[in-house]
Amino acid sequence: MIQALFDYQREIYLSVAQHLKSFAADGSWLALFMVLPMGVVFGAAHALTPGHSKTLLAAYITGSQVKLSRGLLVSLALSLTHIALAVLIAVLALPVVSIALGSAGRAPALEALSRGLLGLVGAWMIWRALRGRRQHHAHEGEAVGVMAGLIPCPLTLFVMTFAIARGVPWAGIVFAIAMMAGVAITLGIVVGLAVLFRRGSAIILQRFGSSTVRISTLLEIGTGLILIGAAVRQFLVA
Repeated sequence: MIQALFDYQREIYLSVAQHLKSFAADGSWLALFMVLPMGVVFGAAHALTPGHSKTLLAAYITGSQVKLSRGLLVSLALSLTHIALAVLIAVLALPVVSIALGSAGRAPALEALSRGLLGLVGAWMIWRALRGRRQHHAHEGEAVGVMAGLIPCPLTLFVMTFAIARGVPWAGIVFAIAMMAGVAITLGIVVGLAVLFRRGSAIILQRFGSSTVRISTLLEIGTGLILIGAAVRQFLVA
């Protein structure tokens, strides 16, 4: 299945390149807007491939006790940061490119920053759970989404680089917005499944005599350990 997704992603690259090439040739915005739904599909399919912090997002939603509406905001923050960072790097030619983009489609320095910050969040969640503090900061979830999204989208980098090379950067940005919608849809589904898993787990544990407070504490500690584990793994592999 993963190989099939990678093969499909290659088709995405080729198809996007062809559409942008055609737009650069005839400048038809109508033709470009007609293929934007394809951009949404591209983004959704791309988000299914490994990466995009889906596991960390699901872990945070499961352990943080946020509601579905707030969880969707977290996924939106992640999607927006993931796509927007790639657009900024391509459009502004940030100096960080030379030091952050160590290989095609990857940004080791930004990955390390993202996972390091999430590791700190994990430690904070464990400390909060052990001290019995159930109160969450107002924008904690959105901040986690931004931290998890601090890795530029390789597909967006490709689209923007190709569009700029063809002299149609605005077409690349329009495509990037469509792809962001697709990524947000996939991550929103992840959030929904995480909320259902959390509720189902709570029901099962309550049947075995666990209190709501104890369940919340265990889930939050578990989430903290996952976030710390991701951070440790990032620095060991780097």
